[in-house]
Amino acid sequence: MKTPQEITVWYILPALRRELTIELKNRNLLQKQIAKVLDVTEPAVSQYMRNKRAKTVEFPQDLKKEIHESANNMIDDLTCHRFELQKLITQIKRSGFLCKIHRKHENVPKCCNVCINNQKGEC
Repeated sequence: MKTPQEITVWYILPALRRELTIELKNRNLLQKQIAKVLDVTEPAVSQYMRNKRAKTVEFPQDLKKEIHESANNMIDDLTCHRFELQKLITQIKRSGFLCKIHRKHENVPKCCNVCINNQKGEC
């Protein structure tokens, strides 16, 4: 079974980058600028914009609002993208959304709460 960290790397991070790419594109940044802000390649940005990468994860509205705010912070140079990504990942864990994606792709026991409480859980 994949760990929560693997789910984050394989599903959550690419989906966050896709959403941030869309947010930054909506603010009229060029592909080259988006790649620089997110520290990814221009072809990766192109694939995110054309929905060729990370198309299996759809964030709920409350998380999309957080992503929107993070994009604003990145553009305004208030914070670096690494800080914003880490902040978003923490929020995704706390909200239980990571568990939802984990259960979608793996056979995770219903009593598991490792992501949320960092505890073993009682099954």
